Amino acid sequence: MNWCNVLSRPMKSRIISNLKVSQVVITAVIILAMALFCLASGFSLEIPFLFLLTALYFLFLERASGKLFLQVGLLILTVMFITHTVMNYTSLSVFLVPVAFVGMLVMLLFNDLHLAFIAALLSSAVVGLIIGNRLDLVLTFFTGSLVGIFSVKDSRTRSELINAGFFIGVAQLVSVILFNPSREFIFSVNFASDYLRPFLLNGVICAFGVVATLKIFENLFHVVTNFSLLELSDFNHPLLKRMILEAPGTYHHSLFVSNMAEAAADSVGANALLARVGAYYHDIGKLEKPEYFTENQIFETNKHDRLEPSMSRLVILNHVKDGVELAKKYKLNPALIDFIAQHHGTSLMYYFYQKAVSDAEEGEKVEEQTFRYPGPKPQTRETAIVLLADSVEGACRALDEPTPSRINETVHKIVNNKFIDGQLDDCNLTLKDLEKISSTFSRVLSAMHHTRIKYPEKKDATANNRKKFSEANSSKFPSSRPKDQKNS
Repeated sequence: MNWCNVLSRPMKSRIISNLKVSQVVITAVIILAMALFCLASGFSLEIPFLFLLTALYFLFLERASGKLFLQVGLLILTVMFITHTVMNYTSLSVFLVPVAFVGMLVMLLFNDLHLAFIAALLSSAVVGLIIGNRLDLVLTFFTGSLVGIFSVKDSRTRSELINAGFFIGVAQLVSVILFNPSREFIFSVNFASDYLRPFLLNGVICAFGVVATLKIFENLFHVVTNFSLLELSDFNHPLLKRMILEAPGTYHHSLFVSNMAEAAADSVGANALLARVGAYYHDIGKLEKPEYFTENQIFETNKHDRLEPSMSRLVILNHVKDGVELAKKYKLNPALIDFIAQHHGTSLMYYFYQKAVSDAEEGEKVEEQTFRYPGPKPQTRETAIVLLADSVEGACRALDEPTPSRINETVHKIVNNKFIDGQLDDCNLTLKDLEKISSTFSRVLSAMHHTRIKYPEKKDATANNRKKFSEANSSKFPSSRPKDQKNS
């Protein structure tokens, strides 16, 4: 990040762009309440000061927001409350406080190493200050948090979370040994009960705490993790089962788009699993009127041939609105609803627009804007990739001879048109990313439309076999012999 450019911006506009007024007020109230709580409890006032510095730091992050700060702050406050409870109302060791729990949750919820690092550092510092300005514990908990963050990065199974808990316990135990200048306590009688058992148990508590609360914080923060995405990718989900039965063409189209989107997202470092699952659901709005979409018109004519372009426009436009309503009805995560609302952006329905122009009477003007989707444009890299994959897959399916060269030409043409039309203005894709995405699309589509060796047609195999069989037998066993003249 170019900090000179950031600092040169007016502070007022920077605050307005990143933090809403209500969020600023809430943040200020929380920090003030925290300061009062620290005074009443005898904790260091450095704790609210650290939170204030973190809030200011969030102002200068490109993707930061007041909402994000409050979410991370809530997780740290949870650990603060646990620490206060353990110290004042139980006889448990303070080494059992699950500090790494915060970093692991932030990594799983937001998939951001930078943000997880900040949360781990702040939570470790706060707990170390509460316990009694213990710098050794700050470093120990921070080391365990970092190990936990890297252990759960891109994790998709709960067994990985349990393994992360074991690694956290071992890392914290090793840190205590390394940070303590005196090594004699290792050989003491109480080493197992005072250090070994608490720190190993700490890692287990962190792991099981994450497993138990992950779904709660997902719903509270309206985010989606890999675990929820894997559950949503199950084809026994009611929406996907309906699509298989009621709109099989749309279902197979979604499968093709998901394969393309996953490969493209992986090539540019985006969330490939999110792109794949988002592609599964991006066209669920077609379930309301599946027969009006060509991929589902298997044994019947195109219904749009009997409709005016304005009516066809309404039917096509409504599949986005219907999809959002269906997603809310089935309580899909807002991250997946974004794919439904944004997978066309504000693109032009070119076919029906041209049909309306050709059918228009002399002097009648057809507004292009009325034949555009309502949007919004894709806001993330994953939704933008699905938009491109959806358009490219449809265009390549319409090719008469989908050879690799024609597929590559079509892919680049579609991607360039979307870029020129401004559909990619609100996402973070670069020109280099678009080139990688185009290359990936071409490779995947060429594999999907691969040619097969044409086997020569067989002639009348039965007749040939009979002829060969009769010739072979006639040479061994002649069917007729010359008659004996005497007998004759």
